[in-house]
Formats: sequence, C-alpha cells, structure tokens
Amino acid sequence: MKKIVIRLTVIASLFLALTACEDEGGDLDTRLAAVSVLTEPLDGKEVALETSAGASTYFEWEYANVEESGTAVYQIAFDKADGDFSNPVYLTSSDNNGLYNNTSITHKQLNKIAGMMGIGSSETGTFKWTVFSSKGLRTLKAEEERTITVTRLAGFADLPIDVYVTGEGSEGGDDLSQAHQMKAVAGGEFEIYTQLTAGDPFYFTDGTSDVHREFFTDGSLIKENGTSTVETTGVYRITLDFNTGACTYALVTRIGFYFSPEGQILFDLPYVGNGIFRAEDQTVTFKQESWGRDERYKFRMFVKENGGTDPETELEWGTLNGTDSRPTPTSPESYYYIRLIDNPTQWDNKWKLMGDFDDVPADYTIYLQAGQPYTHSITK
Repeated sequence: MKKIVIRLTVIASLFLALTACEDEGGDLDTRLAAVSVLTEPLDGKEVALETSAGASTYFEWEYANVEESGTAVYQIAFDKADGDFSNPVYLTSSDNNGLYNNTSITHKQLNKIAGMMGIGSSETGTFKWTVFSSKGLRTLKAEEERTITVTRLAGFADLPIDVYVTGEGSEGGDDLSQAHQMKAVAGGEFEIYTQLTAGDPFYFTDGTSDVHREFFTDGSLIKENGTSTVETTGVYRITLDFNTGACTYALVTRIGFYFSPEGQILFDLPYVGNGIFRAEDQTVTFKQESWGRDERYKFRMFVKENGGTDPETELEWGTLNGTDSRPTPTSPESYYYIRLIDNPTQWDNKWKLMGDFDDVPADYTIYLQAGQPYTHSITK
C-alpha cells in the first residue's frame, strides 16, 4: 500500500491544491469513498491482443459517491491472479490525469503488463484488475475486483534499437565484440545476410556490452534466452520482426551478374563475408546492336525459404532509383543503390555499365550490410 500512496501523492496533492474546498469551519474536504462498481470489461473477459497500433481495451467504472467523497482521482491497478493489490504489479491513471472514470489501454501496453505477470510471449494467462480512488494521502480500493484473460502477442513490448548475431555458429564466433549487426529496416524489424555453420549454436542480442538482452528463434517465433542452430552451413537471409515475434530464414544459394542483352547470368558473386558478395576479375563484353553497344545489367539471387527446405526461388536485385543512363565517375552513390524485387524481368530495374568497362576485367561487389543502404560497386 505504501507504493500506491507514493505514486498517487503527487497527482492527488496537486489536484487538491487547486480544487480543495472548505466547509463552514474552514477545514479541507477530506471525504473519500471507494468505487463500488466496475463496468467494463466484464469479469473474465478474454482478449486476444492485436498488433495494430490502434488496438486497445476499454476500462470503465462508476464514479465514487460524490456526496460521500467529493471529487477523487482514480488509478486502475493490475495484479496477479492470486494477488491482493497490496503491492500491484502495475498502476496507471485514468484519462484526464485521473479525473475520468475510464481509460483505454493499448494492446501493446496490455502485452507489457501481461509479461510483468509472468505470461510468456504467445501464451494465454489471467490476472486481476481494480480501481483505487484517492485524495491527498488517503487511498481506497474499489469494492469489486475483476479478472481479464489475455493471449499475449508473440512480439515484444520493448523493441530493441539494435540487434546483433553472435555465437559459435555465427560469422563472428562467440566473441560478442565481433558480433555482426543486423540492418534495421523498420521499427522493430531487422534483416541480415550472414553465414551460419550447421549444428553450432548462435543467438541474437540487443547490444555488445555486458548488459544486454538475448534472443533466439524457435520455428517461426522469436523467444528470449536461448540459442538456435541450422541444419545446413550456408549464407542466410534472416529477418526478425519484434513487433509480431516472427522470424524467417532463407538459404541464399547464389547471386549472379545478370546481363540483360543476353538474358542470362554471366557469372556468380561468391560470398566473402560480412554481408559482401564479390566476383573478381570478371570481363563483360557489351553486346553490339544496330544502335550501339548494349551494357544493361542487374543481379539475380536464388533462395530457398523456410531455412532451405523450400524449392529454390529466383529474385532480382535491381535499381532503387530508376535510371536509363550510363554512370560517370562523378555519379552519386545513390546510382548504385539496390532493392530486392520478387518478379524478375529481363529489362526492368537495370543499370548501365560505364563505357570503359567494356571487355575490361573488373571486380563486381554487392554490399548487404547494416549502417548503409544496400548497394553495389564495379571497380577495376
């Protein structure tokens, strides 16, 4: 109860300083009554939490008797199923700084509260809620308590800002300082192209210091505090969505240089580590057409989804910023930015080689790394 009083004192005291009235004898109004009826949600309400930003659950109760208590402020309290609200797990003020008899709690917040109750991701559990009315240093618990049963999101309430891959089976080994950072592609969503060793454990972390959280994947779900393995050594595209707790693994079988004039891959770009694919000393001879030399190109990537168990699928790395001109030595870096395309074509989303690369050996490199846009380079 001491904890409740401390958290309520600031709000209640400020409110009373502004609104407290005096009776005929000049004494402050210290009347207070407990809330007698909770109205929403119904007792035993079952809620399957949703990932959408606007998803919420509405809580409401009857005002405390004004004649008995005057104006009070309210907090809604949550406790474990066997708790007695002497030390609630979570407290929050009602709307309008505690003056209203209702509040809407987002599913993201309910997901966090359920986690504080010990309910795991994707699991279903029950806990209790009630309301406290207060004035000054006085606090009264509602006469009624209710239960609510929620099915937690597979995702996480506290989304990591950065995520790294580490462990014996990862490229950086079990030295945390050598962990490879994943690329943040959206809030709570991360991606990496990295090599994993079959049978050796690896895991994910939100930092490389001594204080960090650890995650692993189990099937298609992200969980905390464990390790994962893969059955096949190879380069994987791993995606983690902490909003929904979902993950994917695609085995990258090859990336090739696709020459549009011939409609075929001329050579592969082997993986060299740290998200880099490179083909060295490769010669591309432009195709002679009636109108001139054709130098259009892009890249093809072949993957096996579901950790390498699905049939091979062909994808395309093409232009992020469409172009139909040859680059020059002073072209911006953005000319070479790449994006992944699901439906490959022969002529769309292509670049053009500079004229001095015609029939000249060069290194062709793709960079799929955190900290910069996905891009590529062609150098002599």
